Amino acid sequence: MKRELIEPFFAILRAANPEPVTELEFTSVFELLAAVLLSAQATDVGVNKATRRLYPVANSPQAILDLGVEGLESYIRTIGLYRMKAKHLLQTCRILVEQHGGQVPRTREALEALPGVGRKTANVVLNVAFGEETMAVDTHIFRVSNRTGLAPGKTPYEVEMGLLRRVPKEYLAHAHHWLILHGRYVCVARTPRCWECAVFRYCDYQPKTPPPGARVRPGASA
Repeated sequence: MKRELIEPFFAILRAANPEPVTELEFTSVFELLAAVLLSAQATDVGVNKATRRLYPVANSPQAILDLGVEGLESYIRTIGLYRMKAKHLLQTCRILVEQHGGQVPRTREALEALPGVGRKTANVVLNVAFGEETMAVDTHIFRVSNRTGLAPGKTPYEVEMGLLRRVPKEYLAHAHHWLILHGRYVCVARTPRCWECAVFRYCDYQPKTPPPGARVRPGASA
């Protein structure tokens, strides 16, 4: 994707959804952290179903610790890899209580030091909870960035760095939400829904037959 096409690409996504939000349900920074930790290799829908049962009972680090491993597992067993996630969440809660006064830290280094919290999870918390201009590259963002030519890369980190370089600053705060939602509902993995894509004309990817009513970008192959 040529650099001059990036601004209108995001302008259209913003016009369609001016204030995008994560589809994970939470009411506090800790609830967000726990939900993102639980969401690895799971859907937001599945995580929300579990946390709707868990959070009314335990929605703080100490309350989660008080449940114990069996108690926590009973609430999240519908989520994939629930045993490992329960272990990591309990370890994280203990660190939060013992080292951070029960609060979620605001630095990348401290977040990534928590069990089960990698760069993507840290980026989500930093962006959604603390308003930092980070880019949490999940499978949807990785696919959209490569398919559209927005920020091609062989690894999530390469894509993240490319997006931070190429996305105009005015769009950085919400860019990862727009890209996730676009990848989840339009630019899907197997057969992208180009016929209903609002940014089709700016995309490097062109199906063999343009979708009905789409304008193929000048110079692009069809």
